[in-house]
Amino acid sequence: MHNGTRLAAVDLGSNSFRLEIGSYEFGHIQRVEYLKETVRLGTGLDEERNLTREAMERGWACLARFGERLAGFPRAQVRAVATQTLREASNREDFLARGSQVLGYPIDVVSGLEEARLIYQGVARLLPQSDERRLVVDIGGRSTELILGQQLSSHAVASFRVGSVAWSQRYFANGEFSAQAFLAAEVAAKAVLDEALGTFRPGAWEVAYGSSGTVGAVGDMLAAAGGTEGSITRADLNWLCDRMLRAQNAYRLRMDGLKDERRAVIGGGVSVLRAVFDLLEIDRMRVAQGALRQGALYDLLSREQPGTDLRAGTVDGLMQRFGVDLEHAQRVARTACMLFDQAAPAGSERASCKLDWAARLHEIGCRISHSDSHRHGAYILDNTDAAGFAIPELHRLGVLVQGQRGKVRKLEADLQDPVFVLQLLSLRLAVALCHARRDPDTGGLSLRCEKQRFHLGTRPGWAAAYPQSAHLLREELQAWQKTPWELLLDLP
Repeated sequence: MHNGTRLAAVDLGSNSFRLEIGSYEFGHIQRVEYLKETVRLGTGLDEERNLTREAMERGWACLARFGERLAGFPRAQVRAVATQTLREASNREDFLARGSQVLGYPIDVVSGLEEARLIYQGVARLLPQSDERRLVVDIGGRSTELILGQQLSSHAVASFRVGSVAWSQRYFANGEFSAQAFLAAEVAAKAVLDEALGTFRPGAWEVAYGSSGTVGAVGDMLAAAGGTEGSITRADLNWLCDRMLRAQNAYRLRMDGLKDERRAVIGGGVSVLRAVFDLLEIDRMRVAQGALRQGALYDLLSREQPGTDLRAGTVDGLMQRFGVDLEHAQRVARTACMLFDQAAPAGSERASCKLDWAARLHEIGCRISHSDSHRHGAYILDNTDAAGFAIPELHRLGVLVQGQRGKVRKLEADLQDPVFVLQLLSLRLAVALCHARRDPDTGGLSLRCEKQRFHLGTRPGWAAAYPQSAHLLREELQAWQKTPWELLLDLP
């Protein structure tokens, strides 16, 4: 990463979409440009948790504008992250397909815990270095994240389905404020957040920070009213709530610092913030400058620097947790990547890295069942919270793990994607070649691809020297029948 390199992060929140563009300068990222649009995607979920067409159109229009600004950015220098609304939406794939197209970059839907990790990174990177034990609170549109951390490391993360958009819709319809509504909203928020007490109790942290929309909006309103800049106290929240009750409606509330686009969700946001203060016994919260989008930028930076990609450590952790045979996993990974690199087009290093992870994880389902380990492995990857990974990334690894054996045509996967197909074939061939759980003889082994046809060749005498391996490779021919792809063997 050279000084002056531009990086960009897109945050698809439930209330607002944000674009942050920064420039890498001597290990830090300096803001170049910041764009924000109030999209209110979270208000577009119907009773079946489908996004309405109108909500999707608002989101796509915003992403198209962001995409125009990002034109020319290399793919590796842009990260788009979607949060709770798209975690919930039943028709999220419809939104993501068009959204990724108009933005020009893939959109990662991250788990709540991964969102919390990125939020902490964004907050911590913009704070002075300190050994203080921190609590970070982020009240979004449909979820609230809590994080404990110190310096740049988060030690505990949690995500709860309570937020400013959801609570405003439920308890403050049409922006109406009443004491009964605030009481009901706060009691309901505490009921959701109550399990946080065990981990995020007052003695577990020294300084509380709030990031993102709700806390920022409350901080702006209090500062404009003469309060301490960048600080929120219990007394401040009580005073603000009293002002809201006297106004009786969000649209009659006259306060400097309250932006019009925030009015519709300020009731829900304040009620959740008051609940957090009461539940965790917070006396004072500092308004943090960093947020999810900055965390995504620094995550991009870490992925580009050798040895700092968190995902590699997460893979090692999963291997250890599920008792994977490390030596064999590394053997299969080496073989798979060797075959992939022979046939892959230039610029496929990222795909090779992800194949390496899939190969290392190909036996994580064995602890549940050896005979169906590939299916159990895919289930684990589809249902685990893995730091550094987006949900679609984990799903793709899971599909590769599931596809390591069996008929390819029965696999629910995109067989029109040549890079994915090459990853899948390379993993399947590696599993077959390493069947004896020892290093295979790969001397003279070559794989190449021409259009939709793969050619696997060996040196003369290889098949006679390794008859079982040759038999397994011939069986692989059958697995690719009735697919758009053909495998040809040359086993002299």
